Amino acid sequence: MIDSLLMEQFSKLREQGMMKIKEEKESGQKVVGMYCTYSPQELILAAGAYPVSLCGTKQEPIAAAEKVLPHNMCPLIKSSYGFAATDTCPFFNFSDLLVAETTCDGKKKMYELMAQYKPIHLLQLPQEQASPQSRELWFQEVQKLKERLEQEFNIEITSDKLRAAIKLVNRERRALRNLYDLNQHIPAPLTGLEILTVAHNRGFYPDKEKVITMLEELTTAVKDNLGQNDHQVGPRILLTGVPVGLGSEKVIKLVEELGGTVVCQENCTGYKPVDLLIDEDENKDPLEAIAEKYLAIACSCMSPNPGRYELLGRLAKEFKVDGVLDLTWIGCHTYNVESYSIKKYLDEQFSLPFMQVETDYSSSDTEQLRVRIEAFLEMIQA
Repeated sequence: MIDSLLMEQFSKLREQGMMKIKEEKESGQKVVGMYCTYSPQELILAAGAYPVSLCGTKQEPIAAAEKVLPHNMCPLIKSSYGFAATDTCPFFNFSDLLVAETTCDGKKKMYELMAQYKPIHLLQLPQEQASPQSRELWFQEVQKLKERLEQEFNIEITSDKLRAAIKLVNRERRALRNLYDLNQHIPAPLTGLEILTVAHNRGFYPDKEKVITMLEELTTAVKDNLGQNDHQVGPRILLTGVPVGLGSEKVIKLVEELGGTVVCQENCTGYKPVDLLIDEDENKDPLEAIAEKYLAIACSCMSPNPGRYELLGRLAKEFKVDGVLDLTWIGCHTYNVESYSIKKYLDEQFSLPFMQVETDYSSSDTEQLRVRIEAFLEMIQA
């Protein structure tokens, strides 16, 4: 639907990022792997290191992981561990330190096992966001990460370095948000798969200035062609729930093969991490500003989790969606339980059709999902 040359550039970013990091590692460049949007990448940048995404999104390493981990565990956890156990992810191999988080019981216990492969710094998340005690606990965790990075890389993370990193990552967030917001147009100029390709691959390229420039160029090109797209769209779908990456995109593919368009992805690999910016006020402690932003992320691991409801309601209106599809990975209990109240909220407040899909990374249930999703789209159009 959009300029194929620009999309090809984003498709190559992972490979290009791998080559760039490989070259710079030879001259001493430090790399920090991250598994979650709760990991404050501004601290990593301020330490002079490259932050790279490591969350497993592919089926292939899961068989190796299941030699150690339970078969009925979340595929994201198994895939992440499998890449480490099989040494098949170059970005994991490049990483000098891993930053992990206690977003669920399965992940935090898996990280205990992963520590045999790489040093890990574990961020202890509070279970709710509103209380002063939670905010203080989280600030201390961010402070500990700062101290760990300084110790590991023999560097001082100054306030000036933090402020510079905050401004840089905020610019990237704005660039991504500006691109995503183009899909508020009817018809949407970007498919869900195109959005996913951009969002997924940019996390592997270490030069954020280049990524920001590419995002801005793509946004301009898409904007210049608004209204010239005669693509006949079906239902406009808002995807919510668990993170999705290239390799675990089968539900998005099915929606769009069957005539729908995933116009917005609220999840951790979509709109959620770019919705809020870090306060750039020069009079504010930058470490405190970083802690505030990251704690406000509306993940189902938080109880209660009002931010997700607010964000979903806002995105449903802004993107003029016809229905909501809630994706849950098998074994992800917090998102699975929260699906009930999300459905109730969207029905009562917006009368939006809603469907939950519970699946894993394999293709074994593809045809069953096809039937369900096709019926959901037909119901919306009836």
